Amino acid sequence: MAKRSKIVRNERRRRTVARYAARRERLTAIIASPRTTPEERDAARRELSRQPRDASATRVRNRDAVDGRPRGYLRAFGVSRVRMRELAHGGHLPGVRKASW
Repeated sequence: MAKRSKIVRNERRRRTVARYAARRERLTAIIASPRTTPEERDAARRELSRQPRDASATRVRNRDAVDGRPRGYLRAFGVSRVRMRELAHGGHLPGVRKASW
């Protein structure tokens, strides 16, 4: 089980990313566009750097939905490898079977 503070901090980051997503997308489009002038591009870069660090989507960590484990996260299930194994063995994941040979 991850520390509660880490889980809460990550959720706060998710909310911050969602709040600034449209603004960041607009600014990055201005920076990437070949039609923008150097002055507009510099202004967009300055505005982007003024935003909070946690507004960047790369700061969000994928965590297990059940206990918050940060490592071994499986996107298809939204849980860690350890939890996925427990759920699969318990028959709680439809269509997932243990392979044996």
